[in-house]
This record gives sequence, C-alpha cells and structure tokens, in this order.
Amino acid sequence: MRSFLQKTALVLVLLACASARAAQPAAPAAPVWEHRLVDFSDADYRYAVEQLLQNFESTTGRPLVPGTKKKVGLKIYSDSGPGLATPFGLVRALIVSLEKRGFATENIFIVGLNPLRLRLTGYLPNFSSGILPFPGHPVYVLESGKFYDPTWFYDSPLPSRFDPISNDQAVKNAAGGKATTTTEEDRKSFLATPLFLDADFWINLPVYTDHQVLGVNGALVNATLWNASNTFRFFKSPATAPAAVAEMSAIPELREGWVLNLVSLQLYQFIGGPYFNSLYTVSEPRILMSADPVILDALMLEKINNVRKRNGFDPVTDDDARMLDFAQQLGVGSIDTSRVKYIKLGEGK
Repeated sequence: MRSFLQKTALVLVLLACASARAAQPAAPAAPVWEHRLVDFSDADYRYAVEQLLQNFESTTGRPLVPGTKKKVGLKIYSDSGPGLATPFGLVRALIVSLEKRGFATENIFIVGLNPLRLRLTGYLPNFSSGILPFPGHPVYVLESGKFYDPTWFYDSPLPSRFDPISNDQAVKNAAGGKATTTTEEDRKSFLATPLFLDADFWINLPVYTDHQVLGVNGALVNATLWNASNTFRFFKSPATAPAAVAEMSAIPELREGWVLNLVSLQLYQFIGGPYFNSLYTVSEPRILMSADPVILDALMLEKINNVRKRNGFDPVTDDDARMLDFAQQLGVGSIDTSRVKYIKLGEGK
C-alpha cells in the first residue's frame, strides 16, 4: 500500500516530469477517427459505427471478434442524469456491429455505475413498464456491489468520509507509527472486474462535460472514477483526483482489454458539468474514436474551451486539467493535439 507521503510524492514527480519533458519532441499521438453524422437516427449511427470499426480493424490489424472468453463489455456513461448520457443509437449500432462479428447477444454486456441514474436515463427499465431497453444484453450495475472482486482494487489513503478532527488525529497517529483511524476499506476503490476479467475486450463510451475538479469529464474519468467503488472521496481534492484518475487508467490489467473509446458529439456540455444543464450544451454531427483516451480528452477540452470563449466564459486552464498531463507521463496516451493523425470518414454524406 502507498503511504500518504508516497502518494504526494507521485504528484510531485509527475509535475517534475511534465516540466522536464516539455522541451522534448513528443511521440505521434494515436490515430483519431472521425465520422460525420446526418440526423442521429439509428440507421445513421449503424452506418457510421460499422465504417469506423472496419477502418480500425484494417488500419491496426486487430479484428474485433470473439476470443477465448467470447464476451465484450460496453462502459456507458449515465452519471449526469437524464439528457446527457451515452446515446442509445450509438449503443444499438455498436451492438449490431459486434453481433455481426460473432458475439452472441447475451455475451455483449453493458456496464454502468449508479442504479437510479441508469434507470432515469433509460438503461434500466422503468418500474411501471418493465420494458428492457436492450433485450438479451446484461446490464451490470456497479453500485450493486455484485461486480467487484476483493483482490482487485486501487489503494489510496484518502478516506471515504472527511472529518477534520479525526483526520488530524490520523496524521498524528501515522507520525507516531500507529495505525490511523482510516479503516482498510476506506482506502480501497474496487474495480469493475467484468470488463477486464470476463471480457475479451471492452469499449469505452463516454459523454463529455467540463468538471470543476478534473477540468474535463470524459474518456479517462468514465473508465476510472465512474468505473469503481468509493471514488467520490477523490472529488473533494483537486490535488488527489487527477493523480487517482491517471494511476487508475494506467493499471495494466484495465488497459490490456481497453481497445477503443467511442464518443458521439450528439450532446456535450461546456460549463456547469458534470451536472446536466441544457442551457450550456452543444451538438455536433460527428463521432470520434481512438484507442487513446488521453488524446480524445485533450481534443474535447479544446472544443469545450472554444465554446466557453465564444460564450464569454473563462477557459479551463492546464492547471485545472492536470490529470491529462499525469496520464501522459504514466504512458496512457498523448496530450499533443498538434500531432494527431485524423482519419475522416463519411465526409461526403
């Protein structure tokens, strides 16, 4: 387990690395695919997603077909509540393409965090109707506690409950070599094991908003803090949260099967997030896709800042979005948007 000093040292080391490497030539970012949409209909999404996946397979040489486990996971986003969740059309289109590649219906599962928000956004059936939005496809609700394994967790000394008095005493106890008042369970954020233990691979389907602690809420956060238990404690600290996202996204087992990030720009929010506010949303008729979650977050942060400036709001600063730099230093991806190789599809539509 890391001590508090070790965790603090990590942040300092990452900041030092960022400064030291700033003058070094950056490695080319992973390709970013972009497909233009027309009307956000199911047919529109099906065509675009299939073209994107085919191009990814031909470009990378990695077929998105069943392996030994014969399962695939889809990590959706519903945590801003109704109005700002992963579009159903995108999920339906991805399911069609995966079934076309040989995955059985029951082996394509959906992962979300909160049961109430999943129900309010339609990913779980309404109590009155009982109609399943994705018949035959399991929906794993992480906060049910059924999909965590006690051997797989991210450890942090930040407690799940903050109390200035008890935490001050905890520091004193630690200094004297005694056990702190923080329980062992408080230190752990358990990971969503179905994505990396049960599936051949998984696909991240974020939605973008700004975030007052992390700068941008998108691919990295959807795969980490919205994908584990006991993570709301991190949002209380602008120093701890970026390091937590970066460290969790760099976990080798989580990264190994995390093949793609696929985001529809049907709706994203540029201020006031992650809570949904329709007054501050933007829509663009396109899908972005990359194996690199960092470059997607960096590109979307540029878009968010451009819209903020047009509407008279201050941009999100580099200091506000330190998690992107931290994630780059840990080898998760690149933040150099100037070196992105775009593969644009559907331009003639």
